[in-house]
Amino acid sequence: MATLVLTVVGSVLGGPIGAAIGASIGQVVDHAVLFKPKGREGPRLADLRIQTSRYGDQIPRLFGAMRVAGTVIWATDLVEHRSTSGGGKGKPKTTTYTYSTSFAVALSARQIGSIGRIWADGNLLRGSAGDFKSPITSFRVYAGSEDQALDSQIAAHRGASTTPAHRGIAYAVFQDLTLTDFGNRIPSLTFEVFADAAAVPVADLAFDLSDGLIARDAGSGLPAVRGYAASGRSVADALSPLVEGYALGLRDGASGMSLLPAGAIEAGIVAEMVGARFNARAERGVKARRARAEDVPVRMSVRHYDPARDYQAGLQTSERGGAGRVERDLDLPASLSASEARALAEAQVQQLWTGRRTLELRCDWRALTLEPGAVVTIEGQSGRWRIERSEWEAMGVRLALRQVGGAGVLAPPADAGTSISQADVLHGATTLRVADLPMPGDALLTEPLVVAAAAGAQAGWRVAELFVEDATTGGLTSIGGTAPSAIVGTVLATPSAAASPALFDTVSAIDVQLLNGVMTLASADDASLLRGANMALVGGEVIQFGVASQTGPDTWRLTRLLRGRRGTEWAMTGHAGGEAFLLLDQTSLLAIPSSYAAMGSTLLMDAIGIGDTTPATASALVAGQAVLPLSPVHVRAIQSGGDWQFGWVRRSRIGWQWLDGVDAPLGEAQESYRIDLKRAGAVFRSATVSAPAWTYAAASITADNLAGITGAVTAEIRQIGDFGASRPVTLNFLI
Repeated sequence: MATLVLTVVGSVLGGPIGAAIGASIGQVVDHAVLFKPKGREGPRLADLRIQTSRYGDQIPRLFGAMRVAGTVIWATDLVEHRSTSGGGKGKPKTTTYTYSTSFAVALSARQIGSIGRIWADGNLLRGSAGDFKSPITSFRVYAGSEDQALDSQIAAHRGASTTPAHRGIAYAVFQDLTLTDFGNRIPSLTFEVFADAAAVPVADLAFDLSDGLIARDAGSGLPAVRGYAASGRSVADALSPLVEGYALGLRDGASGMSLLPAGAIEAGIVAEMVGARFNARAERGVKARRARAEDVPVRMSVRHYDPARDYQAGLQTSERGGAGRVERDLDLPASLSASEARALAEAQVQQLWTGRRTLELRCDWRALTLEPGAVVTIEGQSGRWRIERSEWEAMGVRLALRQVGGAGVLAPPADAGTSISQADVLHGATTLRVADLPMPGDALLTEPLVVAAAAGAQAGWRVAELFVEDATTGGLTSIGGTAPSAIVGTVLATPSAAASPALFDTVSAIDVQLLNGVMTLASADDASLLRGANMALVGGEVIQFGVASQTGPDTWRLTRLLRGRRGTEWAMTGHAGGEAFLLLDQTSLLAIPSSYAAMGSTLLMDAIGIGDTTPATASALVAGQAVLPLSPVHVRAIQSGGDWQFGWVRRSRIGWQWLDGVDAPLGEAQESYRIDLKRAGAVFRSATVSAPAWTYAAASITADNLAGITGAVTAEIRQIGDFGASRPVTLNFLI
């Protein structure tokens, strides 16, 4: 008797096949040796999910579409970026630090087609459109060709003479990835790799892995996989999950080795072939055995990667009734749907249950044509049988066979489970708004409040870099990143100018189109409004809205309005369609340092986000509304005894709560007012007083009459504060 054992142990994956392959009269294909389930170093699902950077780590060979972590093969030190803000009018400067780095990640020991999405710490870093969600200078992919060039950045860092081109290795290079979103460290990355444009037949996969030892053309009826990650110490390690999962056979024939599908019948053994004499002694033609039911697993679990869940690991199980406690797992590093994995688990249980039955046949010389691995039928025996061993001895053939299941298994429906996936939305172009705001609360400010608000035309917008532009030189100074996305839009229908800042405006409505459909507005009750809810800037007027009604995917109608808030009643007139709308949410507004926003200057700003090809620009005149007094109200003029006696009520830029019996705080170092009398737009008399009253005496009136000032006159009254004068309140009268 002669025996051939096809072990490919010791052969390196992708290297020469160091198997002991010979030729003799007898043949044996022993799956227990070639695809032994224990003691192998085959691929594990966890190995594909965890990014490594250890010497000696194996890089898998990828087929189809897969999600893998890869191995970091090169990295620079962290690069520190420093920005300083604040420091105006006695306030300390604030210095913030951000970091970036460049690195390369090896993905496949086989050439790939392209890279799709990339996840960092489980969150989407690169979308399906190729857009990055965090700032990066450059991203390059080397597909793993045998003639690919050096990466210029790696060569510059390490030196061209010592830098490998990593030919035959597919890898990706990240240049200056900002690490703010990842705790200032290189995040754990996983990549959606497309190594092939379509599903890969297992026959092609085996041919590739074995360097042609396993034939490609004998794979008729073999399955195809959407994606597969092959790794291990040998070709057997790389193929064993597929061979076990799909119950494949292996045959060494005249044309070489080939894989066989599970259920294809190649030949039949008729009754007259069974029965022979060995060494001049007649033996029984058939010996049948059946293994214990308890040795068959009661539960079979298949772990896989599910494309419907962003290639996250999935688990499908199949159970059988009856005695036994054995459970078995199969790690299949392949892209499978939940239904496909469930069908494999069901087929595995059936195959193991059916495979309890074995036969040993004593056949005549005609059985020499039956090759190990072939599936046959046997006259007088039910089912299908796979030849596991063939021995020639003394003009007879001994065949060892195991019963195999049918060609297909009807599996119940499978549920992949709920996947928590981050929405893949584009960052989009940046929109920038800059505004000089009035006092936001009761804290007394000593410098203008100028804010920048930014958002994106797409829902995926996150942040942009802000720059202050020098009006003279055009130079840009970075002041760091923007606040989170603001709610901005454009006014379509404007409110009425005929409204009182002291009452609810229940007549007007403001129609607004927001920048994208993800932005929303919410209604608020009157109590919330009086506490400052739903405050927005419409043109130059600060309003509050009680009712927000959505009228379209990105359009809203605002009603039950409070108008002219925070002393902006001067902006209630002059509204026009196309004005800017900005929700005054403090979390989305970035205060600009006073060193860049001097009173009376025009602030020019640029913003550059991840999705911007050109900077977004905006400007604002720094009027200093937050530090100037509010104009007086309730001005009156009474003529008495030839005099005009003026009176008014002052307001304060702090103390916004309406408290009965308590005067609002002054909010300035001293109380002071300036009265300007104008005729035909020209000032002819001015006075400054320290109380909210002034008398235009008869003698002064007579003097002005003699100077030719008669008829209609306008009085402008301003409160003088620590940083300038308020807007005027006006009153017309006759002299």
